Amino acid sequence: MSFLTGMNERQKEAVLATEGPILVLAGAGSGKTRVLTYRIAYLIEEKGVSPYNILALTFTNKAASEMKERISRLIVDGVDDIWTGTFHSICVRILRRNIEKIGYNRSFVIFDTSDQKTLIKDCLKEKDMNEKLFDPNSMLNFIGSQKDKLISPDKYINDNYSDFRERQKGELYELYQNKLKENNALDFDDLINKTIELFRQNPDVLEYYQNKFKYVLVDEYQDTNRAQYMLIKLLAKQHENICVVGDFDQSIYKWRGADIRNILDFEEEYPNAKVIKLEQNYRSTKTILDAANSVIENNLERKDKILWTENEEGDKIKIYNGDNEHDEAYFIVNKIKSICEEDEKSLSDFALLYRTNAQSRVLEEALIKGNIPYKIVGGLKFYDRKEIKDIIAYLRVIQNPVDNISLKRIINVPKRGIGKTTLDKVEDYSIKKGESIYSIMLDAEEIPGLSQRAITNLKSFVSLIGKFIAMKEILGVKDLIENILDSIGYIKELEEENTVEARSRIENLEEFLSVAIDYEANNEESNLEDFLANISLLSDIDRVDTENGEAVTLMTLHSAKGLEFPVVFMTGMEEGLFPSARGFTDDDELEEERRLCYVGITRAKEILYMTYSSIRMLYGKTNYNAVSRFIGEVPESLIDGCNEKKKLNTATQNSSTSSKYFKGYTFENTKKEPNLNSDSENIKAGAKVSHKSWGIGTVVQVKGQGENTEITVTFPSQGIKKLMLAYAPIEVV
Repeated sequence: MSFLTGMNERQKEAVLATEGPILVLAGAGSGKTRVLTYRIAYLIEEKGVSPYNILALTFTNKAASEMKERISRLIVDGVDDIWTGTFHSICVRILRRNIEKIGYNRSFVIFDTSDQKTLIKDCLKEKDMNEKLFDPNSMLNFIGSQKDKLISPDKYINDNYSDFRERQKGELYELYQNKLKENNALDFDDLINKTIELFRQNPDVLEYYQNKFKYVLVDEYQDTNRAQYMLIKLLAKQHENICVVGDFDQSIYKWRGADIRNILDFEEEYPNAKVIKLEQNYRSTKTILDAANSVIENNLERKDKILWTENEEGDKIKIYNGDNEHDEAYFIVNKIKSICEEDEKSLSDFALLYRTNAQSRVLEEALIKGNIPYKIVGGLKFYDRKEIKDIIAYLRVIQNPVDNISLKRIINVPKRGIGKTTLDKVEDYSIKKGESIYSIMLDAEEIPGLSQRAITNLKSFVSLIGKFIAMKEILGVKDLIENILDSIGYIKELEEENTVEARSRIENLEEFLSVAIDYEANNEESNLEDFLANISLLSDIDRVDTENGEAVTLMTLHSAKGLEFPVVFMTGMEEGLFPSARGFTDDDELEEERRLCYVGITRAKEILYMTYSSIRMLYGKTNYNAVSRFIGEVPESLIDGCNEKKKLNTATQNSSTSSKYFKGYTFENTKKEPNLNSDSENIKAGAKVSHKSWGIGTVVQVKGQGENTEITVTFPSQGIKKLMLAYAPIEVV
């Protein structure tokens, strides 16, 4: 066939072997998508197979669209008759036609995450289960994992009957499923589970689809979970013309339910299976592939496969040992600049990869200070993440209680019983009185229309903020943040949620402590106002639009799968970070970490840097970590140490515009003689006072005695002022 021209022998073999079970072990950059699309075209054009009889399963809509588009370039007619799509979209098509056979109406709805959360909360309420003990997000995560493994509520309850808490979770799962059915609804995981249920309960329906799909093709087979595996097995059972394409060395989604055994045991499932290895890589240099092979061969749970290429030898792997995380980051920034100048590379040619989202913070700040645009794939920039914006909002309110925007953001975060209705009443009254929301809440009992419970909750919040304002005067920024997080229970709430996302958010909050520690280390006269000013500067620059211009790409190693870049920096290559500490005690975890390293290495086309730090502050703690074992697994003959090691550029690192901001509060001594008319007995937190120049303000703190009494007052037009009571021209209102 003309369209087979240019394919290597193994690729052609995978295209032409159409009958029976086929396992295509496709290494990174080996052209697997091309093989899949050409195989479908060959079936239709040369073998005379009807497009109607072909099913191609992918993991993303983007991959399905790309596959269909490529097929349309190869065949004239019938592309629209091929069932190409994600597991979930294919199951929706099947269920729309047949779901009434298992007790649902064809007009069923699919609940999104928000709908699911509402429903699980209803279930918790009905069963009188405490949300703090059975966090809704955690329970949804639990239910989803059971569905991935095809474990029904009944089975879970029976298997865990002697464990009261686990039995309760099973009963909650059962109620959740019953309520879904009452609503004629399915959640995302149900789409596959209910299709399997349909097939098992209705052999005639299964037989229809088995006859229809004479040829089944599956992409990224190493990422399938138990339910997806069973769906494929049922559909392909009659003809066994099943072709799965995947790479066990790139199985990195165990935490999402992916089961590497599906691809490793394929030959046991189909003893007559033909195995074809796509080992020729078209992406990377020989050196990069040799490094990848050397690392991954240390895994035991894999089949023999060695990537090779006809590409040039290429540069050796560059290893850099930073003094600390800042040294590492500035080395990367300087390297990007020099490579762009010397090799005429575009910023879009660079990718910075890291193990956890929290690591992006130091890299982002170095890029910002180096005036290098960047974008983050698969996540938000550090200062745009919800948890970081929340804690910054707390700090802004503590620094300036008249900041209504920040106060509204955190008044019910974490939840403390101050809902929208209450806040609306408070805000309306504050507008009517011409005062800040915080000032109004100091006299919550005077706000019209509030229940006693709402008043109590508001006063509790005001008291909390008042405590933080007092702490601000005696604690450093880092200690203040720790006290806030502890007092409001933010991290505790996330721990109870017990999801991957919640863990990542906790890590980000802990990394925010590193921001404070860095600030205090570099600023002798540190204070909250300057700290917030510096953060604002970073986050404002952060918002520069890079959508239409060149930008360096930042992402986690998990997000990098499927992508490629001319120059890749793998950062934070340290024991305990990458591999993560979980790999120290769990061999399966360590092997998955090593597969993740393999994925990272094979993202690089031309140049690969692996960097690590002797000392790293992460999550607010200083760690002295050994170099990652993965670097040790790369042969020395492939390594080029960066001996030109550049130290921290102190001038660059410390550059900021903090000098533009007011450094700390000073006492306002407006009179040389004590103000004997001041009614000191009536000056207390919450009191309203009138200042000669600044108008009416609210006292938020009083400390000291007699002539040494110092008060902190917030004025709507002036912000916060510290005053020596004996000298301040004020009167109690």
